[in-house]
Amino acid sequence: MIYQVIALALLALGLWYLAHNTQLNMRARGIQSGFDFLGANAGFDIGEKLIDYDPSQSYGKAIWVGVLNTVKVAIAGIVLTTVLGVMLGVGRFSRNALVRGLCYGYVEAFRNVPLLLQLLMWYLVFIELLPAANEAWAFGGLVFLSKGGLSFPWPTTGVGAVLGGLAVGAVAGVFWRRRVQKRFEATGQDGDRFWAPLAMLVAFALVGWVVAGMPRAWSVPEQLAFMVDGGMALTPEFMALLIGLTMYTASFVAEVVRGGIQSVSRGQDEAASALGLNPRQKMKLVVLPQAMRVIIPPLTNQYLNLTKNSSLAVVVGYPDVVSIANTTINQSGRAVECIAIIMLVYLSTSLTTSLVMNAYNRRMAIKER
Repeated sequence: MIYQVIALALLALGLWYLAHNTQLNMRARGIQSGFDFLGANAGFDIGEKLIDYDPSQSYGKAIWVGVLNTVKVAIAGIVLTTVLGVMLGVGRFSRNALVRGLCYGYVEAFRNVPLLLQLLMWYLVFIELLPAANEAWAFGGLVFLSKGGLSFPWPTTGVGAVLGGLAVGAVAGVFWRRRVQKRFEATGQDGDRFWAPLAMLVAFALVGWVVAGMPRAWSVPEQLAFMVDGGMALTPEFMALLIGLTMYTASFVAEVVRGGIQSVSRGQDEAASALGLNPRQKMKLVVLPQAMRVIIPPLTNQYLNLTKNSSLAVVVGYPDVVSIANTTINQSGRAVECIAIIMLVYLSTSLTTSLVMNAYNRRMAIKER
């Protein structure tokens, strides 16, 4: 214990010395320091934002907009990467030679091309190959795709309440599954592990909709003379970043899933066949649940890589926290402070992701009795 206290004290002393020395050197060169600039007017606009913002607001508000943009692309990327990566990993074991070959070709193609080049490739696809905004491709008269982005119908009000209801329903579903699992371990009586949590999601979403006043108004996009107006629009920058991150990281996730499946002994597969399970049932009920114990730790690393790789958004012009911090540095000159903020943002998001995945890993671990 005493050695740990000494190590922490030495670490704190070293950090204090570095900070103090940096401040003295900056002061000697007439460079201002401190975080007081966060309250000054930013003076620049941000093209894509989740909250209200205008150039008259502070640098702190602008950086917060960038943080939310980073979190948005990270969460969407993790969800899509998981779905695509698992499909590719499972597809590597398909009995269909064409499916196996396509999955293998995808993995080898996308994981061996640098992510930066893939982002540029997708961005060029959106700004060069798609039609102009006044000649957008229409799908059913509701969805429009052009150089201006992807537009689709979106509720005008009540979205926050419904999303809040979905979050509450997800938490309730997790607790329900744990209760059913404990009852199964204690009595051997199984319960509804799928439909009950799904019903909770729907029920709480409906409650959120009722609380919001049961809104029915939708904003539907329409083609105008020079642009598509209305609905929800995803910009080409966001889509290029999201697709690039998803397809690149999914190739690594597919290999993680393949390795996890191969770690399950062949005897488990033979036992499942002896019980009369078809290949799909064997994969879903026997192989994947056991493979998850091997898959989760490296899968966590891929989630962290995706979040940190989102900092490449600057090459396609997506206003993430790095892009906005760079603009702030150019205007305010507070490079050290802005870099410290960027480091704190990525450290926080990475630690949060690790915390959630480690909790899930402990839940999936084999418990010896």
